[in-house]
Amino acid sequence: MLKSRISNIAFWDTSFGELDVEKSALYVMEKIFNYGNWSDQVAAINYYGLPRIKEEIVKSAYLRRPVLSFLCTILQLQKTDFKCCNSLQFNPLPYSKPAADVLPLYAHL
Repeated sequence: MLKSRISNIAFWDTSFGELDVEKSALYVMEKIFNYGNWSDQVAAINYYGLPRIKEEIVKSAYLRRPVLSFLCTILQLQKTDFKCCNSLQFNPLPYSKPAADVLPLYAHL
């Protein structure tokens, strides 16, 4: 059983004991891979299996960058296969623009 092998680290804001790990598989995977420790991640891989993780985790709306790189490696996927990399950023950060776009603004100086 997955619940007995997972620490509460990733589920600090949720009652993990009340979650149905099958019905809420994507939520559980997101929490474990983003915030769990290594043994939690290994337990999730052993419980769900790589094919199920591959099927579910690509639907995730948010994955931390190191987690995304790790999952791309073990699942043999590209970053563009993940929903979180294909979603539009509604409020782009000011430093996300390439420097070449900013330079013409200062050309008159």
